[in-house]
Amino acid sequence: MDNLERCQQTLEYRFKDVKLLDRALTHSSIKSSTCPSNERMEFLGDAILGMIVSEHLFSCFPEYDEGDLTKIKSVVVSSPTLAQVVQRKGLHNYVSVGKGILKKRTIPRSILANLFEAIIAAIYLDSGIQYAKKFVLDNLSDEIVHVLQNQHQRNWKSILQQYSQKHFAATPTYEVVQEDGPDHSKNFEVTAKVGGRAFKAAWGNSKKEAEQSAAREALVELKADYD
Repeated sequence: MDNLERCQQTLEYRFKDVKLLDRALTHSSIKSSTCPSNERMEFLGDAILGMIVSEHLFSCFPEYDEGDLTKIKSVVVSSPTLAQVVQRKGLHNYVSVGKGILKKRTIPRSILANLFEAIIAAIYLDSGIQYAKKFVLDNLSDEIVHVLQNQHQRNWKSILQQYSQKHFAATPTYEVVQEDGPDHSKNFEVTAKVGGRAFKAAWGNSKKEAEQSAAREALVELKADYD
């Protein structure tokens, strides 16, 4: 089995024009007049990646302002994140680089990040934006959740929304089960629902606080069932 065939199996995508994949895997250190590198494809893939992640964040997290969305995106599309995805998926095994780079202990993460972007461009050129979007979100959805958990004070509603859309193609809803206390100091009990399933209700000093707690309860149950 040759390198391109193994790579396609790893990608879980079969190219109509396998020459696009071949170019995406070719680093500039071995380019020639008959063997162009992936630099141009990396340029295109970078733009496509930014658009896909921006659209996804804009649609999924309406409670975040422009500053918050920019912070999340900057981490998700950063070289360390993309390189980590490439290594986790094993795509670094297929990139073609010069002897000088092969002598190094590890391939620089900038090369791996560029490889990820070049592959996005190759898939886009081969089959269009929907296939490129599927590849990006299949590989970066967990990274988005990780950023939300570690960079944004555990916004449980956002994390639940991301998890629900990835695993169930559903958007969570919230229902007030009961209220308690005087008008000026009410407490609320709220339950989260995903795909018609209601989860353990939670109390809060405001609807917003109760919804966050309810989202956390739903995540606990979902992860126990599916992770």
